[in-house]
Amino acid sequence: MKYSFTCYGHKNITSRHKTTLEFTKDNEMGLEGECIVGVKADFSLDPLKKFIKSHNNYKKITITIETINNDSDKNKIIEEINAEINPRFNSDNDMVIRKSDFIDGRTFAIKADKAACDLNKGLIRNIANSHKKLRIIIK
Repeated sequence: MKYSFTCYGHKNITSRHKTTLEFTKDNEMGLEGECIVGVKADFSLDPLKKFIKSHNNYKKITITIETINNDSDKNKIIEEINAEINPRFNSDNDMVIRKSDFIDGRTFAIKADKAACDLNKGLIRNIANSHKKLRIIIK
């Protein structure tokens, strides 16, 4: 089973945070949001909870971030993050992926192999444009 949603880049994305990355439903963000890599996320909590429940016996997940380009797939940038799912995720606004094992209601995944600062710099340049759309696939 997999779950996917879309979000958008933003002019204030810096992707400098060393331990987390985040997708948010908020439309705007400030420069202090160093972990945010997508705004206007359209994920839904109930389907996400079903996805999480379907992974009860298998904690490991892969989160794929891919650019959606109108011109062609040859310019698509893809980034993968491996992590462990948090069965107690309960946020309808923010999805946080952490390198640590800290868990709260906003934590979707822990023990990730990448944080915002580890993402492909070409991807970050690409999404630091508020018109760029991203597809996030979790499996």
